[in-house]
Amino acid sequence: MTIAKIGVRDLVRNSNQLKDYDYVEIEDKKTHKIRGIFISGKVAAEFKKYLKEKKEKQIQEKMDALDSIVKFAKSSHNPFLKEFDKSDVNILQKVKGISK
Repeated sequence: MTIAKIGVRDLVRNSNQLKDYDYVEIEDKKTHKIRGIFISGKVAAEFKKYLKEKKEKQIQEKMDALDSIVKFAKSSHNPFLKEFDKSDVNILQKVKGISK
């Protein structure tokens, strides 16, 4: 994989420089801040695959966390439900009904 840094002005003057590289950081030469990146077509497919897998992993982690919360809410060891049990039977039945 060929990597390069190109200034914004250089890129505007000659965009053909991009065809020689797989990955190009576009930099503001005065402030030395990265303004963006360019990736070639062959690297873009791998990058899209990486982003898709990352998003699916985040969704799965959220679903697992939600599942563990629901399991905890349904368990008999939930101190929150025990407090309701002491105070108001109607509220406890509603909470248990929702968590089923």
